[in-house]
Amino acid sequence: MDSRLMSLTKTLQQSMKPKAPRERRRNIFRRIFQHRMAYVFILPAVLAMLLIHIIPTVQALYMSLLDLNVRTLLQYLRAPFVGFAHYEKIIGGIVLGTGDANIKGLFQALINSFWFCLWLQIGTLGIGLILALLLNRKFWGRGLARTLVLLPWVVPTFVVGIVFQFIWLQRGGLANRFYLDFMTMVPDGFQTFLHTILTWLLTGMDKIFWFWEFNPKTIAWLLNPKPISWLIGPNARTALIIAGMWSGLPFPTVMLLANLQVIPQDLYEAASVDGANGWQRFRYITLPYLKPIMVITTMFGIIYNFFGFGPYNIATSMFNTALDLGKHVNLLLIVIVRQTFNNQLYGYGAAASVLMTLIALVAIGLFYWLFRSSMISE
Repeated sequence: MDSRLMSLTKTLQQSMKPKAPRERRRNIFRRIFQHRMAYVFILPAVLAMLLIHIIPTVQALYMSLLDLNVRTLLQYLRAPFVGFAHYEKIIGGIVLGTGDANIKGLFQALINSFWFCLWLQIGTLGIGLILALLLNRKFWGRGLARTLVLLPWVVPTFVVGIVFQFIWLQRGGLANRFYLDFMTMVPDGFQTFLHTILTWLLTGMDKIFWFWEFNPKTIAWLLNPKPISWLIGPNARTALIIAGMWSGLPFPTVMLLANLQVIPQDLYEAASVDGANGWQRFRYITLPYLKPIMVITTMFGIIYNFFGFGPYNIATSMFNTALDLGKHVNLLLIVIVRQTFNNQLYGYGAAASVLMTLIALVAIGLFYWLFRSSMISE
């Protein structure tokens, strides 16, 4: 018995003894050889990540440290090294308010992107929740209705922009036709009342949100109905948000609908027996089950709408230009692309892109930290 115990102790001591580097490398190569088929299968994905993501990211990081513009473009990665000069110019110009026209445009686009993403997420998540609850009910033609919900998802984003361009036309557009026909049926007294209420609300919001334009004059059309210029001025912001909302609606709808179908019906039956009404069933049963999907959907929506090319394609095709969309609808990605390629400021554009990536990482990390407990179903 003692000899067995001593041999076991010796074996444990040998296993706990640090291995030589050559032996560790031999073990690593042995494990790679044992799982060689798994490495062969993941090799195409690794190569694709290197070519599409990692190498361009490293190259962009290096380009942001160079004075790369139209004069030094032929030198490419051998352009003059300027270090963090571009970062100092962008951050200092935004923080201190001393930047040139490019920096001011970049800051305005950052504010526009924030509000665009906020209203878009509120709209798509709210309407998507309503549609999911309706589509979860049993009614004739439910399959067709569920299929039609996916229609905006399969339409390319630049086609969405073209379609909404025709909808928002000042003369002959579908939106103005419905608006003028509706206003002819509304009594004059109700128009005056609605104009007074909206003017009061917009005036208060203009004082609270000083960095966002809420001009009460934009609703003067309530007293004198005439075709609205949806593609010019402050109304262009609303036109872009509605178009983006229509395009992004299927994703939260489908995700929430799929989650609704896995909620146990026994919970609803037990709650009904206990006397719970519809709102109580939704609040204490449906909402806790939907909360993880709502948080994840919001996170993906922020990434897509704030940092993706979908809103860029919609805006450029809807307003029929990629040069300057104006201060109301210039989004961050649009401004970076324009300043980089139209002004041929490639080093500056690379620095702006890197800062945009850092903003994305911080925003998503903060969002995950705040709502990590909500991502787990209770």
